Amino acid sequence: MQLVILAAGRGIRMMPITKKIPKPMMLLKGKPKLEYTLRSLPEEIDEIIIVVNYLGEQIKDYFGNSFKGKRIMYVKQRQLNGTGGALHFCKDYLNDRFMVMMGDDLYGKNDIKQMAKHDLAILTKEVDDVSRFGRVLVDKNNYFCGIIENKNVDQNAKHNGANLVNTALYTLDKRFFDYPLVPISDTEYGLPQTLAVMVNEHEIKIERAGLWIPLGDASDIAIAEKHLSSF
Repeated sequence: MQLVILAAGRGIRMMPITKKIPKPMMLLKGKPKLEYTLRSLPEEIDEIIIVVNYLGEQIKDYFGNSFKGKRIMYVKQRQLNGTGGALHFCKDYLNDRFMVMMGDDLYGKNDIKQMAKHDLAILTKEVDDVSRFGRVLVDKNNYFCGIIENKNVDQNAKHNGANLVNTALYTLDKRFFDYPLVPISDTEYGLPQTLAVMVNEHEIKIERAGLWIPLGDASDIAIAEKHLSSF
């Protein structure tokens, strides 16, 4: 199974750390964050596609063409046009079923392995504070039915009984490319927003994460380092 890792962004909120290194290469206990991600991948993943742009040569130089027996290829996101746009740059290299994750965050190996069992799925996490993330809406059968971005979230309201947020780890297949990308700004297209259109015709399973450590800004680094024993 293939895995796409989105690692093209500039990491503005991590400045000045990311002034000279791409965000996935920032050090956690002396090793690049992306190395922990690759070490957590289950055996089901045999090929990795890393989407690069900003200082992407550093990622290529460090990991080369393979890691622990898993092939690695690199796709340049020539235009930084969002997560949906990033995935479209990979379209010609993807087989029918694949996974997608952010290069910024840390995910648990067991969760990745569970996600690999599905054709269409989103990994979510219940959190106390949803203000930083997109809130995921779920139907009574535990399928995805929509997403509300943080700027539109009513912090005092709960949807479908849980404060589930999107961890940006997905299992998809090439049906994704049958749908026009949904714009989320004048220059970006959203992956989860496009999935929200797909739910009219396809069931997208919701999984709950046992371990997810988002790295949004510098204050998250200490939190991540405290949990690295889990990787």
